[in-house]
This record gives sequence, structure tokens and C-alpha cells, in this order.
Amino acid sequence: MIKNLAATAVAACCITLAPLGAFSQTTSKSPDAAKPLKIGFVYVAPLSDAGWVRQHEEGRKELQAALGSRVQTSYVEDVAEGPDAERVIRDLAQQGNTLIFTPSFGYMEPTLKVAQEFPNVKFESITGYKTAANVAVANARYYEGRYLSGIVAGRMSKTHLAGYVAGFPIPEVLQGINAFTLGMRSVDPRAEVKVVWLNAWFDPTREHDAAMTLFNQNVDVVSFHTGSSAVMAAAQERGKMAIAYHSDMRSVAPDAQIAAVTHRWGDYYTARARAVLDGSWKPGNVWGGVKEGMIRVGDFGPKVPQAVRAEVLSAQKAMAQGKLNAFHAVDPVRDNEGHVVIAKGETLSDEKILGMNWLVAGVQGKISH
Repeated sequence: MIKNLAATAVAACCITLAPLGAFSQTTSKSPDAAKPLKIGFVYVAPLSDAGWVRQHEEGRKELQAALGSRVQTSYVEDVAEGPDAERVIRDLAQQGNTLIFTPSFGYMEPTLKVAQEFPNVKFESITGYKTAANVAVANARYYEGRYLSGIVAGRMSKTHLAGYVAGFPIPEVLQGINAFTLGMRSVDPRAEVKVVWLNAWFDPTREHDAAMTLFNQNVDVVSFHTGSSAVMAAAQERGKMAIAYHSDMRSVAPDAQIAAVTHRWGDYYTARARAVLDGSWKPGNVWGGVKEGMIRVGDFGPKVPQAVRAEVLSAQKAMAQGKLNAFHAVDPVRDNEGHVVIAKGETLSDEKILGMNWLVAGVQGKISH
């Protein structure tokens, strides 16, 4: 589960400072139904066709479809972290929402503050790590999907060199880079990964330029941990390959996408709403991955042979069954400075994963400061 080591880990949502956005609502109830549970969502960026916010919106829609007239859901999009977030969260509570989801790391403190004012409202801080009597937290093991996507990249790359466009060197991003590299090297021991740090979460122009720079350096497949689909667009333009993140991005890169690491929140959101409805809600602390259905790799592109698809799906099944762990060392694992970071036979603990501060052997580059 998420521990306090995650305090420095900015959310995978790729933070975007933006002005307060518009309010949108979806309602489903019949005239004779009991008063529905009102549920509010706060989104850190504008709702688009792909990305972090899109996946949470899909989760909201799944919750609404699953519980129907028992719930009434609404969302506010494009809400900057800080004072805007606090105001919106408070407004949702004042409007009668008794379950509120706040999916962005920077919403954690505003959520906790508002929760103190509304003890009868349940709050879900997604990617946060601080709980309270009426505040639960949840996050996903994104690195599991990264490992699986590394298998695809390792099988597909002809140059044995992948690129990775990264936002900030926080543990969550380092987990992804390292897992991706280990996955790639599990099928291609010669594989290497070249990292470009942006020190920004959302900057489409620089994301696009970074991908182009990597392609100019013999990279033929890219992955990324940033906020837009610009890396995918760059791969499509150059006739290269790319791994989508957050959601399926074949609409942007129909030829370039070879796989996507997608986040699935519908089951979690539905379960938490059911818990409020039946009175069993408690302030849990969840860190779920492939096993829990919160992370999935698929959405393969046309270039990917059936044998590679089958190999990845088999590995994903093994991971779900606990038979495959991205950070288990069959042989000693070293960082890219030569130090052993996972001893032979060792599986990294959650505490060590959450505090990750190294780059694995095979990664070209250093941790940006």
C-alpha cells in the first residue's frame, strides 16, 4: 500500500495548472427511485479523448452505468491544484455530494482540508497518501504495465534502442523507466533505453521535440511519462513506434502505436460507491495493479505479430496470478552505475519501490536534478 515515502511522488496524472473549468453533470434516476447517492469528481485538466482525465471519466461512466438510478454523478473539469481545487471540492460537498473523488496528487491537501469541514462526506484521494476518518487513498502500480510494454518494445525494436520522454525524476517515473527497461531486456539483453528529462508534466511542443530528438539518435520505439499525446503524434509523423500511456491513443497514432498501458478505475469507483450505499465504506489505502484490474496492457497496433501479442498477454496473466514480478531478480540487478540494487533471488518491497532513486543498467542517462 502507499506509504509516506510517496510524499515526494507527484501523481501520474501529469499536473497541468489551468483555470477553473466548466461543470458537467450526468444524471440517471427513475421517478420512483429512492434519493440517489450524489457523487462528485474533480478533474485536473480539460476532458479530452485520451489521457489521465479521460480514464477517470471512463471510470465515472462505468460507475454510473453499473449503479444506475442509485447514483447521480457529476464532474468539474480543468481545475488547477491549490485554491481552485479547494473551492471546487468544497462546492461539491455543499451541493450535497456525499462521495467525492479527487484524482490528482496535488488535490490531496485541499481534500483533507475540506474533509475536516464535512465529516459526513466520504472522500477518495486518488494518488494521494494521507488518510483521515473520511478520506481514503488509492493509486495504481503503473510500473507493472511498463514492464509488460517493455516486452513489446524489446520484441519490436530493430535498433535495440528505445527512447523515454519523462517529466520529473520522482519515484513513480523511475519505477516506470526501470520496469520498462527490465521488460525490454527480458527478451532482448542488448536493449538500452535513452531518457530525455523535460522537468515538466505537460508541454506538448517540448514532448514532441524530445521524441524527434530521440528518433534522430537511432531510437525506433518510444515510451513516455508526460501529459499529452505529442510523443505519439511524433512517432506517427516519423514512421516510428510508440507505447501509449494512460489510455489507448490509436486515434492519434494509428500506425505508430504498438501497445498501450491503460489505467482502469471503473471497478474501484463502483466498489467504493457500493460501499457507501451499503454502509460498509472505510478509509482504505489501495495500491492495485494488474491483479486488481487497475492496469492493463493491450490495444496492440497492426505492426505487432500475433506471437508477440500472445507473449505479452501470457506475461500479463502470470503477473495477475503473482507468478511474475517486475522487480524480482533472477540474477543480480545493477543500476547503471554498477551497484547491485536487487540481490539475486530478491523481490523489492513496496517500501523500496516507493522510494526508488536509481536507474537500472541499460538506461542511458542520469537522474535529473
